[in-house]
Parts: sequence; structure tokens; C-alpha cells
Amino acid sequence: MRIAIASGKGGTGKTTVAANLARVFSDQGKKVCFVDCDVEEPNAHFFLKPELGPEREEYVPVPEVDMDKCLGAECRKCIELCRFKSLIWMADQVMSFPELCHGCGLCQLACPARAIGETTRLIGTSASGRAGDIDFHMGLLRIGEAMAPPLIKAVKARAERADIEILDCPPGTSCPVVESMQDVDYALLVAEPTPFGLHDLGLAVNLMRKLGLRFGAAVNRAGMGDGRVEDYLEHEAVPLLGSLPHTQEAAAAYSRGELLVEALPEFRGRYESMARALLQQADGEAEA
Repeated sequence: MRIAIASGKGGTGKTTVAANLARVFSDQGKKVCFVDCDVEEPNAHFFLKPELGPEREEYVPVPEVDMDKCLGAECRKCIELCRFKSLIWMADQVMSFPELCHGCGLCQLACPARAIGETTRLIGTSASGRAGDIDFHMGLLRIGEAMAPPLIKAVKARAERADIEILDCPPGTSCPVVESMQDVDYALLVAEPTPFGLHDLGLAVNLMRKLGLRFGAAVNRAGMGDGRVEDYLEHEAVPLLGSLPHTQEAAAAYSRGELLVEALPEFRGRYESMARALLQQADGEAEA
């Protein structure tokens, strides 16, 4: 089962929930694979503390134009078809902007003169390892790189089959989140009980429905705000799978990079309950 842990905004505790759930599932004897899809700012390794192997450079294909073969201004088919505007006609030649290219290969297929070849562009690195019994995978986007989805796809491709695959998604509702959500079985939205949390939870709920994904929600740092998030979830018929209290002890353990299920016994019961509800909800909806 592939479970995505997501949120409409940053700072909700999404990675905290993902890492602790991974530990709970692993302690229950399940084979767990953890994928940190937040390649712009990965931080799950601070909590799971994996032993990582060598980094691997990740590349995407980009076009390389042979102007000796190019038909020139009379054609420009590659420029017209590129929806990402990574090719333009300037100074009597096709100019390429690799940073805008998504590597789809359409320009190469469309060129009637076969003037477009392929080269590569470095987008970042990926690494894999073990955090105890948990398979761990992460990536780090190259500084200045604008597009995270290709690297997220590469990191996900390194993941091995497991009983439970936890995908720690980037915050927000943009393209990196959509890429992280590809082929997942269930999504858990982590929300905080604040006005900002409520607003961005609504964005995340709309995205899940747009993608046609099954999903539920968990409230983190419960008690620091009001009950409007719970009211919203009830109104929208979104299953509430768990509620984690806001405590000074939890904040202190988090700041030390400790898993709450190991540092604070009272949190283990809450996470075990959330894990059961998550699997029951996902299995039940899958059967339905």
C-alpha cells in the first residue's frame, strides 16, 4: 500500500507524522519503505537517521539542435509545439533554454529534418539507505533548479516494493505535490488548527478531489487553536483519522530530532491508533 502524507501548507508537522507512522508500521513487523519527496527541503532524515549510500546524480533529457540540419524560419515546428516555451527563434537560429525544458521529447519527434538530438541536464542528487528496518530514499534539488517533479519521479523510482510505502510529500498543492501523488493508494492530509491551516486544508481537499484520490485527515498540534478544522472536516465528510496534542514536551523532542513515538510514550498510542484507522479506512474504501 502506498500512502502519501500531504498538507496544504508548510509547517503543519507533515514530516513528523510521516516519520512516526513509518516507525510504528515497522515496529508492527511490516516491511516499510519511506520516500522523502520534498526534494527542495528534505528533512525526514533528521528524524529517521538513515545510513545512506553514495549519492547519485540525476539528469533529465534536453534537446540539442543541429542548425546545419535545421530547416530554419520556414519550419519552426519545434518552437510552435513546445508548450513550456523552452525553444525560441532568435538571431536566425533555434535557441534552447534547458532550465524550462520538461524533457518530454516532443520537439525531437516533431522535427521533420531530424535536426534535434538529445543531451542531459543535471537536476540534483538522490540517495538511498536504511533507517533500522525501514528502506529510506531521498533527493536534493540542485540550487537554482526550478522544477522539482523530475527529481521526485527519479527518487520514487528507487523505492523498492514494501508492505507499506510512506511518501512524505512537499507542502502546498502545486506540481511537486501532484507528481508525489502519482499512483498512491491513499492520502493523509495533516492540518493545524489555525486560520491559515484551515484555509490551506481546503486547498488540499480540493486537490485530492480533483485527482480522484481517497483521503483522510489528521490534526496536529490540537489545542493550540480552535475547532474550526474539525468542523470543516465534518461538514466536508472527510474522515478524521487522528488528533495529536500540542505539548511543550513534543515540541522539545521535535527540536532534538527525536521521534515522538520513542521519546514520549503517550504519543505512541495515538500514532498506533492513527495507523490502524489509516489502514482500515484505506482497505475499506479500496474494497468498496
